[in-house]
Amino acid sequence: MNARDIEIFRSVMVSGTASKTAALLGISQSAVSQSLRKLETSADLCLFERIRGRLVPTREAQILLNDIERHFIGMQAIEHRVRSLKSGGADRLTAAVYPALGFSFLPHVVASFRHRFPETYISLQIMSSKDVHAHVTSGQADFGLMADEMSLAGLEHSLFYRTQCVVVMCKDHPLNNKQVIALADLQDMDFIALNAEDSSRIRLDALLQNANVVPRRIIETPYSQTVCELARQGVGIGVANPVTAIGYADSGLVIKRAAFDVEFRAILLFRTDKLFSESSKQFLKFMRIQMSEVQTQIDELLGAIPGKSSGRKSR
Repeated sequence: MNARDIEIFRSVMVSGTASKTAALLGISQSAVSQSLRKLETSADLCLFERIRGRLVPTREAQILLNDIERHFIGMQAIEHRVRSLKSGGADRLTAAVYPALGFSFLPHVVASFRHRFPETYISLQIMSSKDVHAHVTSGQADFGLMADEMSLAGLEHSLFYRTQCVVVMCKDHPLNNKQVIALADLQDMDFIALNAEDSSRIRLDALLQNANVVPRRIIETPYSQTVCELARQGVGIGVANPVTAIGYADSGLVIKRAAFDVEFRAILLFRTDKLFSESSKQFLKFMRIQMSEVQTQIDELLGAIPGKSSGRKSR
């Protein structure tokens, strides 16, 4: 096997067709086909079924692609480091952040940090928790923030924050006249749900099942941002991360305290074998300050309930 054949194989798997691969790599379609057959011969594996002129990947092809992707992540990490060194790596930091904190919370942090440390170059990469994990593991990011459904094996980590959910809706929703939303209020309501694998969704589903409450799930989405926007548009009611929801408060989203306990958690992670830069340490301080301010805003918006903790915790 040679690197070019592997590159062509990966391109076919990602693009889906030999013709797209040929166009992307600037080679002929016949050259793509010859390369794939050469790879199959050298590996002694059938990687594609040829069905009516289409290439259908076999199970072996999918397994091989997983190993190849890990190789490419390693190469991307090297390229990232070279670019970092060229741009002055000592004053550069890269943060990989999942969307709940990446679209509103982190930009505020960056703005404050840049005011104090204008010489530091910041790369803020917003991606899924799975990709955050991969970027930190491969060294492409100095640190990451992700939800708590991913494995933390082999990575240094701490709980950055945890907070109780809020219930979001539009101004015309029938539950808008209630200050606090109970589980029973969700019965038969058009409900915007987070994806089934989301850890907060799992916690909510357990509570609903125990209470024999069945909302009418009409939409499923991976992000609290989408839950908030759909709720604001009057599509339904949803349970969301308050750190995300607070960013929609000025655009008409109604945010209510929940009478039930469903936590959202963010995990800070970094590699144990990677020296934490002074810039990263300073940036984390600004993150914690901003999170404290956001939690205060949330408490003020919802109205403090005596004796009830917001449940926040950061390290």
